Amino acid sequence: MTELAKTFDPAAIETKWYAHWEENGLFHPERAGAEPWTIVNPPPNVTGSLHIGHALDNTLQDILTRHARLKGKDALWVVGTDHAGIATQMVVERQMALRQQKRTDFTRDEFVAKVWEWKAESGGQITRQLRRLGCSMDWANERFTMDEGFSKAVLKVFVELYNQGLLYRDKRLVNWDPGLATAISDLEVETREVRGSFWRLRYPLEDGSGFIEVATTRPETMLADMAVAVHPTDARYTDLVGKNVRLPITGRLIPIVADEHADPELGSGAVKITPGHDFNDFEVGKRAGFKAADMLNMLDAKAQVVQTADGLIPDDLLGLPVAEARKAVVARLKRDGVLIPHVDKDGVEHDAEPRTIQTPYGDRSGVVIEPWLTDQWYVDAATLAKPAIEAVRSGAVQVVPKTWEKTYFNWMENIQPWCVSRQLWWGHRIPAWFAEDGSVFVAETAEEAQELAGEGVTLTQDPDVLDTWFSSALWPFATMGWPENGDPTLGGRYPNDVLISGFDILFFWDARMMMQGMHFMKDVPFRTLYLHGLVRAADGAKMSKSKGNTVDPLGLIDQYGADALRFFMAAMESQGRDIKMDERRVEGYRNFATKLWNASRFAQANGIGGSDTLEPPAATLSVNKWIVAETVATVQAVDLALADYRFDAAANAIYQFVWSRFCDWYLELIKGNIDAETKAVAGWVLDQILVLLHPFMPFITEELWHALAPRSHDLIVGQWPMPDARALDPAATREVERLIELVEAVRAARAELNVPPGAKIALHTGAGAVPEAVASYVERLARVTLTPGEASGARAPILWGAETFALALDGVIDLDAERARLTKSLAAAQKERDALAGRLGNASFVERAKPEAVEKARADHAEKAADAARFAAALARLG
Repeated sequence: MTELAKTFDPAAIETKWYAHWEENGLFHPERAGAEPWTIVNPPPNVTGSLHIGHALDNTLQDILTRHARLKGKDALWVVGTDHAGIATQMVVERQMALRQQKRTDFTRDEFVAKVWEWKAESGGQITRQLRRLGCSMDWANERFTMDEGFSKAVLKVFVELYNQGLLYRDKRLVNWDPGLATAISDLEVETREVRGSFWRLRYPLEDGSGFIEVATTRPETMLADMAVAVHPTDARYTDLVGKNVRLPITGRLIPIVADEHADPELGSGAVKITPGHDFNDFEVGKRAGFKAADMLNMLDAKAQVVQTADGLIPDDLLGLPVAEARKAVVARLKRDGVLIPHVDKDGVEHDAEPRTIQTPYGDRSGVVIEPWLTDQWYVDAATLAKPAIEAVRSGAVQVVPKTWEKTYFNWMENIQPWCVSRQLWWGHRIPAWFAEDGSVFVAETAEEAQELAGEGVTLTQDPDVLDTWFSSALWPFATMGWPENGDPTLGGRYPNDVLISGFDILFFWDARMMMQGMHFMKDVPFRTLYLHGLVRAADGAKMSKSKGNTVDPLGLIDQYGADALRFFMAAMESQGRDIKMDERRVEGYRNFATKLWNASRFAQANGIGGSDTLEPPAATLSVNKWIVAETVATVQAVDLALADYRFDAAANAIYQFVWSRFCDWYLELIKGNIDAETKAVAGWVLDQILVLLHPFMPFITEELWHALAPRSHDLIVGQWPMPDARALDPAATREVERLIELVEAVRAARAELNVPPGAKIALHTGAGAVPEAVASYVERLARVTLTPGEASGARAPILWGAETFALALDGVIDLDAERARLTKSLAAAQKERDALAGRLGNASFVERAKPEAVEKARADHAEKAADAARFAAALARLG
């Protein structure tokens, strides 16, 4: 037994125990014959650093992993990092810029070599930070999405999907980032509200008989317009469908087409169609019969105006960036008299109407995203989605919380082709080679592609790389050695048992793992998908660097310890609901750890050590029988909660048991009367607490485990408690519960009536009595003297079940002063309660005030109502 320090210092134990676990291989699964249990970590970007969302996600995964390990399973938590194509290339290019270098100063191979150098030197920051959080990952088998084995899997998947007709090259619109000069995924697009304008234009009919009015927030795109759409049922335009208008500036003749995309209720009901630069227009263009190859493109990769295929854009507009082109086009339209002015409420004319416009920006480049028509590689996601949809419908994959299923089905059933190519140098280069005649040969190696093409055919490899999400979709099986392994069960590690993920990557990663896993492994990638919410700022706002409301989890760990932060995350995680960051609660859980530390010091000081039995020791005393029963009930509650992925319920069950039942009651009950039986029971209960709490607070529990007794094994590989109903004694449990009820009732009355804490006063039992077995506990804990008979003089009634006792108050408090104090306090509480009730009853306040203000008012009202009830009860006691 090691004597514990007086003060709990998280920093003093965290580094020590993490190094011990890792150095001794305790995160590595090696339990022969044990049931395998596997979870894979959503691979963080190799460029990343730990943020509060990582802290939540990884805490939940670690709780499940440590719990499975304690349950005797061969638990494996797969860890690794994602090569993060765009993010990593940006980091390295920024470093090069500091040396006045550009990527294009080097060959592709030279640049990629520099990225690998950066990865070796600086790419492990987030994995070091995950260790600080206490993540029990199998670092001995850490993976990287660009490592050799994983890369082989990526190439094999690409080639097989291509050969099966499920992956193809096509010309379609993509989200194009002009700053990075690459296509990006929807996840990498953030929408911002921008103050913009709404222009109305007259497009003259070809025959000169009139014009049709259209409106746009992007007038420069009219240089590539290919149609005007009107609704098929819009009587205003029935006779015009099939006719042409002549575009201003370019003079291009474009048809008026009927399409339901046009809304008769909006504006003029006519919509300009630019299929090469708008996602909705692209679909309208296809329905109108335009082939993608024939759709006009007016921008280059840097979003500068280029000549369209028909050569009709005036030379002086060529080369202009979008913003400048917009000004120039508006000026020409105004000059030519086709710009319809906007008249404001004061009758003043303006070129356009001010509008707030939802505008897409690249989350990394910070530039406006352009829908751009390019040749890219696509996966037939609709075909791959069908088995993944059925997996959720059939229950093969359980989605928790189940409410996400509707969203999942809606997205998957309407899924679009998945663009998987990116115009970068860092990443998995697409295994496709082009001949001079444009034919393509897809193979895992250049040699295999050459065999397909034949001798003498000159081949050039596609310069693009694969979308990072494409490779990470293979994570559950490529990390296990596929395809070299050859065994579809991968040693019992596939399917994984559970995946923990933020709901925000449900479609970008989770759904794609399901599609790829089921296609290549013929089974679901995981049996349960648990989707957690976001960690928000204290006021409920989304955290962002621009708002300055982000929270550094490492700072919280420095201040309160990793255990406190982890417990906060678990206690607040309520099946997918967003978590409001509350540093005071993190501090509160550090205080919880301190309380457990002090309880263990009390145990040491009284000869209570670790237990040598998994079964509860024999008990004859009611208090010992009671705490054994409470322990068994807590184990059952935690087991049920974790089985249902109710992290909050599990954490709170442990918290209430440790704080209230064990520390506040049991240790107080046994104080001064700790015999051999009690030492054995107390030591056993403390051991059960440490095991139950270990998945949530691994550091303090491991330290206390070793401090309380010499151990044959570390707690991390201990044994989870087995609740045994045979240990229960309902009569003893009820006896102690009744004792606690009486002590609490007396304590509440003393507090309400301002009885001095040190005063020992008479508690008259009237015609009743307190059982002899617990009488001494009542007197000591409630600071009373149990006195038979009725009390005379001033007294306060104490209700105890069907019996009424009385506290004798003569000479203890000033009754008149106390009545005056309580009357004044009651009036103040009632006044505030009623004022808040009036405010909440005002529909205007409830509807217009910020949600957090309404929530605070409700909380304040509940508090004041409770105060009023308490003061009223205290006055009633005085009679």
